[in-house]
Amino acid sequence: MRIEISLPEQVLRLINDADQIVCEHDISTSANGAGELSGSFCTPRGRHIVRAKIGDGQPLNAVFVRRRPTGEIYTPELALQYPGRDWILTRILWLSGCEVGANRLGEVDTMRRYIYIHGTPDEVQLGVPGSHGCVRMRNADLCELFNRIETGTTVDILAEAPFGKGSI
Repeated sequence: MRIEISLPEQVLRLINDADQIVCEHDISTSANGAGELSGSFCTPRGRHIVRAKIGDGQPLNAVFVRRRPTGEIYTPELALQYPGRDWILTRILWLSGCEVGANRLGEVDTMRRYIYIHGTPDEVQLGVPGSHGCVRMRNADLCELFNRIETGTTVDILAEAPFGKGSI
């Protein structure tokens, strides 16, 4: 299995070893676009792996801060208490770049930038860029993906749509 993320389409695909799409989900990547520099709040491109899977067994909408569950469950009421908070919910797939100088080590290190695939509140619009660099997904979709993959799964973040639907 491998994951393919298309920035122009704002879609994540899980692809099996026979190159067949197993599932496809709308996502939201960075509002700042594609980029690798630390502090850019952009979504990094290129080949990555899932370095860590965090949150197994947590309920839907479990809130995470610094990769640890807080014990809170996201609700719109909780959101009103913390306006402007970047909600990381349900599960975290922590990404690590594989391409030295492009998305690994130095000022472009994806893992040191804390780039994740993570859950987001249901009211957050997907299918359009809007994150601070991470890849946001619906919580139920993320649980499905989390259960289907292993640590070490390849994640390709593509600036061009795989089927010729545009590029970034």
